[in-house]
Amino acid sequence: MRISRLRTHLTLLFAVLLGMAGLTAVPAATAADDPVEVHGLKGEYYTQSAPGAFDFHELKATGLDTNLDFDNLEPRLAFATGQSDDVNVRWTGRIVPEKTGAHTFSVIGDNGFRVWIDGHLAIDHWVDDWDKEQTSQPVDLTAGQAYDIKVEYFEHFGGSNLHLRWTPPGGTKGAVPQSALRLPDGYAYDGAVATTVEKDGRTLRLDFAQALTAPPAGLTDHVEAVIGGAKWPLSTAKLDPADPKSLIVGLKEPVVGNKTGTARGTADLRYDGKGGLSGKDGNVVNAFWSSGPNHSTYQLRTKWADDVGPGNALPEYPRPQLTRDNWRNLNGSWQFAAADSGDKPPVGKNLAEKILVPYPVESQLSGIERHEDRMWYRRTFTVPSDWRIGSGKHLQLNFGAVDWRAEVYVNGTRVTEHQGGYDKFSADVTAALKPGRTQELIVGVYDPTDGQGGENPPVGKQRLDPSGIWYTPSSGIWQTVWMEPVATDHVDSLKLTPDVKNSRLTVEPQGVKDGLPVSATAYAGHRKVATVTGRTGQPLTLKITDPHLWSPDDPFLYDLKVAVGADRVGSYFGMRSIAVEQVNGTPRTVLNGKPVFMMATLDQGFWPDGLHTAPTDEALAYDLKMHKEMGFNAVRKHIKVEPDRWFYWADRLGLMVWQDMPAMTAGVNPDAASRAEYEREMKQMIDEHISSPSVVMWVTFNEGWGQYDEARIADQAKSWDPTRLVNSMSGINLGVDGGTGDIIDEHGYPSPALPPNPDGKRALVSGEYGGLGLAVPGHAWSVQQSYVDVDPSTYTDDYLARLDEVHQLACKGGNGAVYTQISDVEGELNGLVTYDRKVVKPDVKRLKAAHTALIHDASQPTPAGCP
Repeated sequence: MRISRLRTHLTLLFAVLLGMAGLTAVPAATAADDPVEVHGLKGEYYTQSAPGAFDFHELKATGLDTNLDFDNLEPRLAFATGQSDDVNVRWTGRIVPEKTGAHTFSVIGDNGFRVWIDGHLAIDHWVDDWDKEQTSQPVDLTAGQAYDIKVEYFEHFGGSNLHLRWTPPGGTKGAVPQSALRLPDGYAYDGAVATTVEKDGRTLRLDFAQALTAPPAGLTDHVEAVIGGAKWPLSTAKLDPADPKSLIVGLKEPVVGNKTGTARGTADLRYDGKGGLSGKDGNVVNAFWSSGPNHSTYQLRTKWADDVGPGNALPEYPRPQLTRDNWRNLNGSWQFAAADSGDKPPVGKNLAEKILVPYPVESQLSGIERHEDRMWYRRTFTVPSDWRIGSGKHLQLNFGAVDWRAEVYVNGTRVTEHQGGYDKFSADVTAALKPGRTQELIVGVYDPTDGQGGENPPVGKQRLDPSGIWYTPSSGIWQTVWMEPVATDHVDSLKLTPDVKNSRLTVEPQGVKDGLPVSATAYAGHRKVATVTGRTGQPLTLKITDPHLWSPDDPFLYDLKVAVGADRVGSYFGMRSIAVEQVNGTPRTVLNGKPVFMMATLDQGFWPDGLHTAPTDEALAYDLKMHKEMGFNAVRKHIKVEPDRWFYWADRLGLMVWQDMPAMTAGVNPDAASRAEYEREMKQMIDEHISSPSVVMWVTFNEGWGQYDEARIADQAKSWDPTRLVNSMSGINLGVDGGTGDIIDEHGYPSPALPPNPDGKRALVSGEYGGLGLAVPGHAWSVQQSYVDVDPSTYTDDYLARLDEVHQLACKGGNGAVYTQISDVEGELNGLVTYDRKVVKPDVKRLKAAHTALIHDASQPTPAGCP
C-alpha cells in the first residue's frame, strides 16, 4: 500500500471544541506573570483559504510547541484546526545556542517550509513536495545569546511531518532540543509546559511553571486528550503529592508504548479554561493546549501471547502438504548472541542471552526485542534411538524460514547455508552427528533488511526505521525448526496439479532420483477414490472420477498418500481451475468454469507480539476465519509469504489467495545481483506453494516498488506456473504496466478504481481501496496512519458506502476488489480488527450480508443489480 496523498478531513468535532477563539486561547499576560522561562515556541495554526492556497487565512489555535520534531503532524493539525489537510503553521520564538560558531540548520518535511534565523531567511522551500531535506548556509551564533527564529510550514494533503535540525560547531546533526528554544517576547503562557504519557501508560503528567492548588472535582470534563489522533477517555485529575507543579490525569485505557519507553507519537491535551484550575498564587489558569512524548512501556499483545512458552512454541507439524509420522520440534528456548562480520561460530560456548524460537529477534515473544544485523543461535538436541539414524535412516534438519542469510552448524561442522527470508530449507546432518546422545546445533544469521550498503533483498514492509506504512523487521529464525528421520531416497516436496477439465491430478515427487518405485492414492474422507503406480522421473496421473471441486463456498480437500521407495508421506489437494476468459465480450476471472468476483482484504500478516510470526496456530487461522465470518471469499497476502500452515488454513476454510512477491526496498533501483536474488526467491515462492488450491494469483510487483523488466518478470512467473493468474503490477497507476499477465490492477483511496485503459484481454481489478481509519484507545499504537479517518458511529455505513462503489465497478467489468485492510498494523489504523485482534470494528453481520450479495451479483455472466 502506498503512502496516501488522499486523506479526508477529520471530523469538525475538534474545531467545535476548540471554538473559533478556543484554542486561541493562549492567555494574555497578567501582572503576576511567572518569571520561570518556558522552553518552546509559539505555534499558530491556520486553515488555508482554499485547497492548495498555502496561505495563512484563518487563525484557529495558538499554543506551545516544545520542539519541531514531528514524525506525524496529522493528529496535531486536526486537533488544532479541525482538519489535517490544507493547513499552515507559523512558529515563532528565540533560539539560544550552547556553543559559539557556525551552525548549520536543516529541515525535512511533508510539505513546504521556510526558516528565518535572526531575521534572515535561511531556508526557503515553499514547495508542494515531501521528504526532501533542505540545508542552510552556516549561520554564526554566539553561545547563550537569544536569536529570533521563525518557521513556517504548509500541509497540502496526505501524510505530514516536519523535522527541524541543526549541526552545532564540532557536533553532529540532530533535532533542535527544547532546551534551546524560548517563547517570543510579549507572549505569556501559564498552561502546562510539558505533557507526558507516564511509564505505566495509564496516566498523563502535566507539568506547570507554577505551583497549583488541588484541582476541583470534574476538572477532566474540561480537558480533552488526543493521543496519536484518537480522543482518549479520561478519569480524574489530582496533584502529584511529590510536586505541586505537576497534575496527574488518569487514563481509562492504556496508551501503547514500547519496552524502552521511547515510542513515537505525542499526547495533545487541551484545557478550556473553565474547570476551576488555578495556581497557588490565586490566579486562574487560562485555556491552553500542550503536548509531549509517550514514555509508556505498556505493550500491545494478542490474547494468545500469554499461552506461549518454551514448551509449546508452535507445536504443530509445520508442513501439511508433506507430512511424516516421526518428527521432533526444535522450537523453544535457544541461546542467543549478537555477532559481528567475520566471527567464527561459537562451538562449545554458552551464549549470554535466551531467545524463544521461532519468534523474530525484534519481537516481544522472542524475549530479545531488538534488531541485530548478525546473530548466533545455539542449542543442543538428542536424536531418538528408535529412529535408527545411520542404520538405513538419515537425519534431516528443517527450517521453515530464516530471514535472511543463514549458515547452519552441527557439532562444529557446517551442514548447509541458505539465502532467502521466506522459503524452507533442509540439510542431511547424519554425517555431522557424533557418538552419544547430545548434539550441538548453531545457526548464524545475517539480515541487512533495508540498511544502506546492504544487499537489497526482498523485504516487503520491513524497515529498520519503521513508520507510517513501514513496519518493524522480523529478522532471524521466524518459522518452525524441526528434525525427522528420512529414508536414503526421500521426497522433498510434491507438485500436485489438478486438471478439472479432464478429471485428473498430476503427482510429481520432487527432490528424489529417477527410477524409484512410486505410488499415490487419493481419498475422499476414508473412501479411496483413485490410485496409481509408476517410477519417479515421470509424472503420475490420478483419475478422479466426478471430482468434488474446491471453491470458497465448498472448500473440499482430498487426502493423498504417496510412497517413494521406503519413504512414506501424507498430503492433500483440491480440484479447481482458475483462468481469465471472455464472457459476453468482457474478460472475466473464472473459477471452475464459472465467473467469480473476488472480494478480498489486504492481509499484511503482522502481529504486535510476534511480528511476522503468529503467536499460535489458532492466531494464524484467526484472520482467515474473520474473512469468512465477514463474507469475503478472497485474501491478498501483501508482500509477505506466510508459513505453510497459513496456506493450509486458506485451503481448508475456502479463500482465494492473491500471493504477492515480497518487494525489494521502494525507491531503490535494484542492481543485477538484487534482481537475480529477487527472481530466485520468486521461483522458490511459486514452487513451494504451487500445490495449494487456495492460491489463484501471483502478484509479481506492487506499486512500482523495486520494479524492473515488468513484462519479462510476469511472463517468467507464468512460465513457472501456467495454471494460475499473474498480476504483473498491483497498482499500475503507481508503477509500470508491462502489458503482460492476466490482470490489470488499479489502486484508489478511499474509493475503489479500475484501470482507465483496459486492453480487452486482461481482467480488471481494484487491487487496493478503502483504508478507513478508526483508532480504538487501548488497542492502537500512539502513532497513526490511515487514509480516511471516520466517526466510530458511522464506521459500518462508511464501509458499505465504499462497497456500493465496488458494485458499480463490477458493472463496468471489475472482477475483484481488495479492501485495505483486515487488521491494524503498528501505526496503520485502517484495519477491520485492531492490531491485537481484540476489537472488531464493523457490524460483522451487515458486512457478511453485503459481501454475499455483492459476490452473488458480480459473479453472474452479466452482473446483476447494474443500472
